[in-house]
Amino acid sequence: MSFERVLRWGLVAIAIAGLTAGILARVAGRPDLADLAWKLGTAPVIGGLAVSIVRDLLGGRFGVDAIALLSMSAALALGQPLAGAVVALMYSGGNVLEDIAIARAERDLRSLVDRAPRQAHRKGNGGIEEVPIEAVSVGEELLVRAGEIVPVDGIVGSASATIDESAVSGEPIPVEKTRGSAVLSGSLNAGETFDLTVTAPAGESTYAGIVRMVTAAQTAKAPFVRMADRFALVLLPVTLAVAFLAWWISGDLTRSLAVLVAATPCPLILAAPVAFIAGVARAARRGILAKGGGALEALARAHTVLFDKTGTLTVGGARLLSVEVAPGEDPDEVLRLAASLEQASHHVLAKTVVAAALDRHLKLKAPEQVKETMGTGLSGLVDGRRVTAGSRELLRAHAELLPWELRAIRRASWRSALIVFVAVDRRPIGALLLADELRADTPRAIRLLRDAGIARMVMVTGDRAAAAQAIGAALDLDAVLADRVPSDKVEAVRAEQRLHPTIMVGDGINDAPALAVADIGVALGARGATASSEAADVVILADRLDRVGEAIMIAQRARRIALQSIVVGMGLSLVAMVAATVGWLNPVPAAIVQEIIDVAVILNALRALTPALARGGARISAEQGLALHHDHLALFKDLDRVRRIVDALDDATPESAAALIVEAQRLVQSSVVMHEREDEDSVYPKLAEVLRERHGLSAMSRAHREILHLTRLLDRIVEDLPSEKVDRYLVRDAQRVIEAIETLVRMHTAQEEDIYEAVAAQTAV
Repeated sequence: MSFERVLRWGLVAIAIAGLTAGILARVAGRPDLADLAWKLGTAPVIGGLAVSIVRDLLGGRFGVDAIALLSMSAALALGQPLAGAVVALMYSGGNVLEDIAIARAERDLRSLVDRAPRQAHRKGNGGIEEVPIEAVSVGEELLVRAGEIVPVDGIVGSASATIDESAVSGEPIPVEKTRGSAVLSGSLNAGETFDLTVTAPAGESTYAGIVRMVTAAQTAKAPFVRMADRFALVLLPVTLAVAFLAWWISGDLTRSLAVLVAATPCPLILAAPVAFIAGVARAARRGILAKGGGALEALARAHTVLFDKTGTLTVGGARLLSVEVAPGEDPDEVLRLAASLEQASHHVLAKTVVAAALDRHLKLKAPEQVKETMGTGLSGLVDGRRVTAGSRELLRAHAELLPWELRAIRRASWRSALIVFVAVDRRPIGALLLADELRADTPRAIRLLRDAGIARMVMVTGDRAAAAQAIGAALDLDAVLADRVPSDKVEAVRAEQRLHPTIMVGDGINDAPALAVADIGVALGARGATASSEAADVVILADRLDRVGEAIMIAQRARRIALQSIVVGMGLSLVAMVAATVGWLNPVPAAIVQEIIDVAVILNALRALTPALARGGARISAEQGLALHHDHLALFKDLDRVRRIVDALDDATPESAAALIVEAQRLVQSSVVMHEREDEDSVYPKLAEVLRERHGLSAMSRAHREILHLTRLLDRIVEDLPSEKVDRYLVRDAQRVIEAIETLVRMHTAQEEDIYEAVAAQTAV
């Protein structure tokens, strides 16, 4: 704790002790000792306040503290030490409350520094020696072991290396680096041990630059300016004028003192800190850590939000998107063979493939004779067959790509996905598409931000333009900035700051500089992204993006309550000043009235601890919302099968195509149609009672009608199958209708989930 804070806490202790001792002395019948105790309790506060005012004036800042100084000094000078002691307690207590509000903002970068590598394994003289990274020179050879953070910038000296650059570039999927490829410091070695040739010393490497940018941006931030100062230039002259008027009317300086005591700006001094402290506590209950009242106040004034993509708008890791198969192959069998083989791999994507197979309840077998080729894939025996999984170059079964392979590569390109081919006995049988995916709560998060009054939303990411633009379009963002390195993100934030107060939302080390330089940095810290959490002003402890909108709403409510407390408190103080002017209040009663006003102000400010009053009426319970979610999970399983049917129709024979179309129609009727009718008949009436005027269900009902219309078209196709020739045109028409149903139902279900979560036993912020 700094000396200044120790002094403030000491002053409030002295004020409490002096006031208490004086009251006890007065009760004991020793008014002389009581006056002495009150004077001793007030004088140190006067001295500390005088020093603070002089320092603020030298710094070009002027606040309402001068009124408190004037009232305490006048109380002692005019023989009213009790009034002075009461004002001293009010003022010193307000300073301590303000200290509590801003204490959380003074966190250092310990975790960021702790993550920075300090040692490197240098090769030389026939062995490996461990040396401080400051001793590493350009051109030297280092050994980077598996799981280690790359200590300095360099190039790969081995055949290849698997590097996880998500902490630096924002790219979620590890990349394979061949000999001569550049590697950035701060990256993680996600593969086997490799050699690194140093290209930059530690002080000039990428990670060191990130640390410097964060430190510079944080030290450049202005301190939190109390809301009271905005009223100072008006309040002080008004107070002095009323005090002069009271003396002019009565000719009694004691009456002027009563005016000064009644005007002591404790509502101004206390209201904002208490309201924002309460807001911070309220946010913490929702998994939102705001580092002080200053952060919450800045959050309430935000106009623009910038998002990182990877790990912020998206889940930040590889997910299995689809299984593309050769004609006649079973997607589950392709996945089972690939997952069985991947059990023996150390590659970070192997866990994704294995987890996807286990989610489908596939029975995996232990692979044998596994051989992994760095940078391309692996092969081994599964059920006695030679299974290979990796890049297309690893398989080399034939030079020319087959039609299904071209289709898989094209779909991977459209979805910005990584593709892993699977072969059995050197014959390609399928491919796995792996990519990052949008968070389930991202659409709701965007809607909440719009509801909170955010006018502009921009995605700024180090990822590729194609992937970024697709997500930006899906979320209807106002702008997308792709291929941005950390310094570019900082410039993007500064460009927006020139126009409006700006929030930056991110989760990785590469976001830390932008988080630090923004008016308010918000970090998703659930994954332990320590650097971004330390650089940010607000950390979302729960792994939920929609909490950003909640944080803004909580901040706005805390700010409204603070302003209400100030206006009401100062209004009551003005009434007390008028009463003192006409002689209805003497100094001590005026101080007591002011204390009552202070208590009222504090109680009102503490309303920020509680949620806003929710509207009455019907509600969807948490259990009902969970049941609806489970219904959707069952529906998704049938939709997955429908999607596989759509893919299988690409290469199906007429006979098998007819069977697939009939199967799709049966699934749609038994699952989709029943679900949508149940929603329309029983679920939507309940939602209509809850949503009332706030939301309409007309668009959702229109989606139902469109889904049912498409199902009727599919019914007609199935009815005509026996009499129609099953040619490629009929198959194509059926495929389009089935795909449209599957796509529309998924989008519609996502919208329903959003509404269910918004209304299911929700707690207003």
